[in-house]
This record gives sequence, C-alpha cells and structure tokens, in this order.
Amino acid sequence: MWGKLLNQLRSVLEKINNEKLRLNILQALPFWIASLITGLIAVFYAKLFVWAESLLLTITHDRGWLLFIVSPVCFVAAWWIVKKFAKNAKGSGIPQVMAAIELATPKNNNLIDSLLSFKTIVIKILSSMLMIFGGGAIGREGPTIQIAGSVFWKVNQLLPKSWPKISKKNMIITGAAAGLAAAFNTPLGGIVFGIEELAKTHINYFKTAIFTSVIIAGLTAQGILGPYLYLGYPNVLNLSGYIFVYVLMVAIISGALGTLMSKLIMKILRWKANFKTTRFELLYVISVALIVAFIAYFINPSILGSGRAEMTKVLFTENKYAGWQLPVMRMVGPVLSFTTGAAGGIFAPALSAGAMVGSGIAELFRVTGANANILILAGMVAFLTGVTKSPFTSSILVLEMTDRHNVIFHLMLAGIVASMISGLIEKRSLYSHLEKQYLDEIYEEDARENATAGVNK
Repeated sequence: MWGKLLNQLRSVLEKINNEKLRLNILQALPFWIASLITGLIAVFYAKLFVWAESLLLTITHDRGWLLFIVSPVCFVAAWWIVKKFAKNAKGSGIPQVMAAIELATPKNNNLIDSLLSFKTIVIKILSSMLMIFGGGAIGREGPTIQIAGSVFWKVNQLLPKSWPKISKKNMIITGAAAGLAAAFNTPLGGIVFGIEELAKTHINYFKTAIFTSVIIAGLTAQGILGPYLYLGYPNVLNLSGYIFVYVLMVAIISGALGTLMSKLIMKILRWKANFKTTRFELLYVISVALIVAFIAYFINPSILGSGRAEMTKVLFTENKYAGWQLPVMRMVGPVLSFTTGAAGGIFAPALSAGAMVGSGIAELFRVTGANANILILAGMVAFLTGVTKSPFTSSILVLEMTDRHNVIFHLMLAGIVASMISGLIEKRSLYSHLEKQYLDEIYEEDARENATAGVNK
C-alpha cells in the first residue's frame, strides 16, 4: 500500500517538466512525510506523558503510601518490557540514534533495525509511561528523538527501489532534529542539535532537508497543541549589571554538577553490567523504586517526575528559592531512574536540576526577582551542557522555551563556561559514552550470530 501510494505520487511529479525541480521534490517528499508523522506521534506522546504524570500526583496527593506499591510495580514493568521486547529502547534514546548514525551504511541495515524500529517506538512509549506513572524522574525529549529517528528510518526503508537515493545517515539526523523540535516546540534547538550533536558530515549536504523537516514536525505539533512555550515567559527585564558575576558562578557549579551526575550514572551502569543474572537486575530495579518512594513519602516529593513543575514554580512565583533539598532531589531522581534500564530521557530532568542549582545560588546571595530568574535559566543551560557537552544546543533550547531573546548572551556565556568546566572533569559526554556502549554490544552480538551461522553451515 505504501509503495503504491509513493509510486502514484511519483507519477504525478513526473509530469513536471523541470527535471532538477522534480528530483528535488522526490528527494524531499520522504522527509516531509516522516516529519508529519513525527509531529503527530510527538503530540500523542506528550499528551500521554502529561496525563501519566498528573495521574500519579492525583492518586498520591492524599495517599502517599500508594507510592510503595505503584513505584515498584511500574519500575519493574517498565524495565521488563524493554528487556523482553526491545533492549535498545532503554534509557534516553539519543545514544541509540548516535549509534545508528555511525552504523548508517547499507551493510548495517539489520544492525540499525535493532536501534530504530516500529517495535522500538511502541516499547519506548510504554516503558516511559510506566516510569513516569511510577514516579521516575525522566523526560520525554530523548525518547521522542529516538521515536522520530525510527520514523524517518522506516520511511527510508519503505521507499521503492526506483526512488531517487537518499542518504540514510542524513535521514536519521534529520529525524532526530525534527523529534527534538516537536518535543520542546523549539525549531532552532532542533536544527542546532542536529548540527552540533549528531552531524559529522557537512551541513550543506542536507541543510534543506533538516530545515524543512523541523518546520513540518514543529508546525504539526503546534497546530494541535497551539503555539505554546515549554516554560512560558519569565521576567528577565532590567537586570543588574553585576549579574554576570553570578551567572559565571552558576555556570561553573551547574556545569560541574551535570558532568559529575553523568559520571555517576556511567559508574552505576558499568557496575550493573557485572550482574550475572536477571535476578540481580530485578532486585536493583525494585530497590530503586522503593528508595524513590521512601524519599518522596518521608523527605521530599519533588524527587518524582520530570521536574517541570519545580521549574515553573521558581520562575513564575515570588518564591524563587528552592532550598538545599530540591537540587539534591532533582539529581538523585534522574540517577536512580535512568540506571534502571527502563526508557526515559534526561533532558528535562537535567534542566530541572540546573534550575534548582540556580535557585539555590540566588538564595545564597539573596538575589531576587528578574535577577534570580536569569540565574535559574543559566543553571538550566549549564547543567544540560554538563550532561551533553552541547553548549549551543542547551542555550538555544532554553532561549526558545522562554522566548527571552534579551538574555541570549547570558545563556550562551553560561553554556560556554559550563562546557569548559565540564571538559576539565570529563572529555566525553554521557551520550558519547552510551553510544560506544551500544555499538560494542551490537558488534559483539552480530559477531556471535555470524559465528553461530558459520557453525550451523
């Protein structure tokens, strides 16, 4: 059916007399179709995510003890369906996309299928829904990027053989950029992410594809959800001249903490890799769930969820000060949730952790009002940079989430300083480490399968 539809479209386009124009449209059409599908899935996923997070808060508002039941059940279910049905659907999804880009040659199609597929989309959504409903401190942005990469990959695979050839690598990169744009409603952020984090080829080869795909995916999401901002319009007017000093301080501390959190996640994942049986993995997941439930019930419920509520609270209320507990909670939660092996992103949790650090420094030095807000935003940029090593993507994302263009230099300063500090602690990003891990696992599994096939022959 799909091939028939594309062939019909091709027949219509062949009536265009200008051969170059016809070829350009034929090559662009798969990007446009995949972008439209990505936008629709991103909206559906976002609505499900918000619903699951709200439902958890509703049922535990007066019955916090339910966390001791809901969290273990949901965490185990989220981990199990990934392990059972799509092991490469675990975690954020961005390292899997990076690995797929690295593998993007015709001989590796079967290897890419293990990272990007329809099954991956379904399991990614189900697992992350269970995690967020169980109180996991995860985001939907990384998963949306893997979902979008999968959509673009499948559209590329379904093209008829007679269709003009399209670079598989460019298709996946463009899909990831479109996914981020649709998830955060940040088109420039999607483009910068595609270039800074994913593209290892010259942008001229696919600049039109990435621009148009980001626009289509973003407009599709915006057409359904409206022209929303992820965070809204915080007041950052009439900033004091001295605020750059505090921005530098926030950038140094948040960048370092983001990097250290990433290193801790990797240490735990490497320790878990030594587990000999599934039983130990199961015990770890249950233990993490109970720890999250205990902290939420007895210490601070802010460990639960993506952290968006905490960000909006400090940005849009008079209470700019988060205290010392919230920065700790917003770092402990992602570390515990991310290391379970279930699906879930780290973009939003990293942003919320940075916001709390910025709020904490504002409290320490009694910075108020708009000045406190810029420290919160700088903390978001710097912490995310510490995790991703992508200062420009982090800056542009926060800029587009708030539509506060008058502070672009403050945000870029925070990103650059955080990147420098992060580089002193760890040269590679969390995503880069995880990409290598996925590639090693895929190559080892492929080698085993080839060896087994050779023996059987």
